[in-house]
Parts: sequence; structure tokens; C-alpha cells
Amino acid sequence: MNTVKSILLMLLPVWLIMMPAASYGQHAAILIDADNGSVLHETNATHSWYPASLTKVMTLYMTFDALKAGQIHIYDTLTTSYHASRQPNSKLGLRPGQTLTVEEAILAVITRSANDAAVVLAEHLGGTEESFAVKMTTKAHALGMYDSHFMNATGLPHQWQVTTARDLAILAWKTQRNFPNYYPYFGAHSFNFKGRELHGINKFTATYPGAEGMKTGFTCGSGYNLMSSASQNGKRLIGVIMGGMTSPQRYQLMIKMMDAGFANPYNAGTGKNINTLTAGLAGTPPYQLGCGNLAPTHIGANDNDPAPVHARPRIIRSAKPVNKTRPASPRHLVSKSKHRVVGKAKGKQATKGKLAVKATHKKITSKPKKAVRTTAKPNKKRYKH
Repeated sequence: MNTVKSILLMLLPVWLIMMPAASYGQHAAILIDADNGSVLHETNATHSWYPASLTKVMTLYMTFDALKAGQIHIYDTLTTSYHASRQPNSKLGLRPGQTLTVEEAILAVITRSANDAAVVLAEHLGGTEESFAVKMTTKAHALGMYDSHFMNATGLPHQWQVTTARDLAILAWKTQRNFPNYYPYFGAHSFNFKGRELHGINKFTATYPGAEGMKTGFTCGSGYNLMSSASQNGKRLIGVIMGGMTSPQRYQLMIKMMDAGFANPYNAGTGKNINTLTAGLAGTPPYQLGCGNLAPTHIGANDNDPAPVHARPRIIRSAKPVNKTRPASPRHLVSKSKHRVVGKAKGKQATKGKLAVKATHKKITSKPKKAVRTTAKPNKKRYKH
């Protein structure tokens, strides 16, 4: 018996190392035919995930909707608020009171993933970023994005800001169909702002044959995300990758998926349609990855850095499924699974230089206890989008 225990104890570290990698390998992906919405390929397409900067595509959808309705015009002047100017990287570096046009804000969001420009648009359209986020969620559900919930216009980390690969594919598809006059903005490689030539960071759009554009995204909690569309020989495909291990990997995954779609080895695809693809894991807390000793809330200076700290991300939360909701209720995302992320703290629960997670399922006692953080406090000096 003691021998068995010894063997199990020896194997435990190996199991702990292998389990996150196995779970992590189940990244989310979906490829659809933009002509009819047929799902050609999907992997965990209905599993909840943190969108990171892919959120900004929803912000732009709202902007295009307002332009089409005549509520705003492409050359209208927008004024930067103090709140917008305080957004972390990536950003244009707008100062309070500084102005830019709607078109400049759109291009800044697409090419540079500028958080400050996204908030300027949000405040102009919604009054406040919070009010705009409510409108984003309402519009998303109207589009059929039933498992998406937005808390801000940028994609900066928030535990209730979630989506799925399926929902983002719907968003890309509806953006193409509903705004043919504005959709080409996603193909921009650079733009001039106040005498500066700012270049795009989306390598897929810049290099893939027939690429039309879309958006990148990254936080430690979400991994490397990518929304893309491309056309070849009259065939248009839309792809979404969520949870890439590195920036190059997300591009490799997208290229492989797109190549297969255009070469047609998927044949008739999955037999499913994007409109009828059921949300089998709706309401499940999303996978939350970590980058080395950085918090899941960490993002960095620019979305295309190799980011060696993210070379071996670890899933630090993968809770059991909870009751499905439609639309997903943010309350359900945390009610059944509470965690706190511990950094360099004293005691057995912390590991020096690494993140540790401690589940909290204690009964309420008469003694007051300190509030438990669900995520670590972000390091605002080192942001990445």
C-alpha cells in the first residue's frame, strides 16, 4: 500500500503539468462560409471565452449602425474625455480635450487596437462607456449572439465580459452583410494621424492571399485571439481563433483552417449552420489562462510581441458547467465557482514568482473577512492588446 502511495505521489507532479496543457489544447475555433452561414469546421465554438480586443469589433458594429442610421457622420469631430485618455495600452495617447474624427477613431481601433479611441466612440454614442456596454449586449443578443455579455468597449479584462467563437463569427458575418460600405475599413494596414503614419498590427490581413481583414486580441486570461475573413475565387470564409498559445500560433491556426476551407477538404462541412449551432456550454465559466507569473488580467504593450512569458500559459480556472442561460447571465459565471488569485503573498497558498489559486467555499462565520478578489489587480504599466 505504501509503495502504491509513493508511486502516486511521484506521478502527481507529472499529472499536474500535463492536465493544463491537455485542457489548453482545446482552444476554440470556427470557420464558416460567408455566403450561407454553413459551419465548415468548429472546435469548442460554443464554450465561453474572454474576447479581449475582439470586443472592439462589437464597438465598431455599433458605430457603423449609427453611421448608417444618420445619427453620426464619418467626419464628425469627437472630443477625448479624461476617462478615455486614461485607458491603458494599446492606445493613440489622446489627451483630455483632444479631438479626432469618427473615421480616425475607426481606423485607430482597427489598425492599432487603440483603447482610448474605442472609449471616445463609446462615450459619444452612449453617453458613458458603461451605458454603451449595455447597448452592446442588447444589440449582440438581437444579432443572435446569445452567449455574449459586454462590460466595456475595449475588451480590457472583466470577469463578466464573455463571448464564444460562434458569437464572434456571427458578429463578423453580420458586419459584412449589414455594412458593405464600412466593412472595408477592416482591411486597412495603416493610417495617418496628426502627421504620424501608424501601421497595423494584424499580420494575417497583411500577408494572407485574399485576406479582407478583421481584428486581433490578447490578454493573459484569453490567450491570443483572431477574427479573420478572406475571399478566394469567389468564395468568402470567416474564421475565429480563441486561446492561441502565442501570437504566431494563432496565425498558424487561422492559416491552416482557411487553407483547408478554400481547398474544400471539409466537403459539406459539419452539416450545421451558424444560426442553428446550439450553445452546448452556454453559461459555463470561461477558461482563464495565465502568463508565467503575470495575472490573467495582464495585457501588454502590443499585440504582436512574441511575449515569451505567454509561451506556456496555464489554465488557472476551468470550473464545472453551471446551468445554461440564454442570454448568459454574468451572475451565473461566478456563483458556482469562486477563486482568488494569489501573487507573492505569505503562507502556504502562495508560490514565489508564480500565481496560485485557492478555491473559497467556506461557510459564513461571525468574524468579518476581507473581500476576495476574483482576479489579480492588473499591472497597468505593462498592458498588451
